[in-house]
Amino acid sequence: MCDVLYLDLTCASPEANLACDEALLDVCDAAEDGPGVLRLWEPSQHFVVVGYGGRVAQEVNLAACTSCGIPVLRRCSGGGTVLQGPGCLNYSLVLPVRADPCLASIAQTNQFVLERHRQVLSHLLAKSVALQSQTDLAIDSLKCSGNAQRRRSRAVLVHGTFLLGLDLDLMEAVLPLPARQPAYRQGRQHREFLTQLPLSAHVLKAALRQAWAAERPLEQVPWQAIDALVQRRYSQPAWTFRF
Repeated sequence: MCDVLYLDLTCASPEANLACDEALLDVCDAAEDGPGVLRLWEPSQHFVVVGYGGRVAQEVNLAACTSCGIPVLRRCSGGGTVLQGPGCLNYSLVLPVRADPCLASIAQTNQFVLERHRQVLSHLLAKSVALQSQTDLAIDSLKCSGNAQRRRSRAVLVHGTFLLGLDLDLMEAVLPLPARQPAYRQGRQHREFLTQLPLSAHVLKAALRQAWAAERPLEQVPWQAIDALVQRRYSQPAWTFRF
């Protein structure tokens, strides 16, 4: 396993937070022999994020988002549409593919990363945590963490959210039930399907850093690349509403 640097950084805008993940992935992909990065961040405002191939008209209640003043954006990774906001602890793990044979495929990478996070939560909570449908972590069949992935030729980004206190009533208002659901969801509404972790962000951050041995800070944040991605992609309606 390669060296993993630590970055505790919440950018000033939702667009920049999404761009930061892609910029870190691009830096890792371009490096001949660089370290990985574990970024942790906590949004201060609500916004909806559609997956790379998601269809906004089907996956978002746009009228409710407009009424509530909630921006709708698109990320670079796959997966379903989510509500971000206060009460979410997000992680972004960028690793060179060469770092471990388990990073060779999408399925292997999900297993490699989420099994480690499953163990972190199980230890902190002293209870069983399950890996469901390859990209979810759940407690008693209630989802507490959703995750997604983006791959380059030499690097991979796995990022996701731990629910620590997100407004699930607001989620009900802005996100319809997804058309594609994992079997374990069994058609449940968001409030009946999700659970909040009884953990502080501080405790969970420390445990994640320990799990990935992320002791040294990332010294050079790729701000120029982040700004360029915001201007070229993440702030553009043509990107958000491409499907």
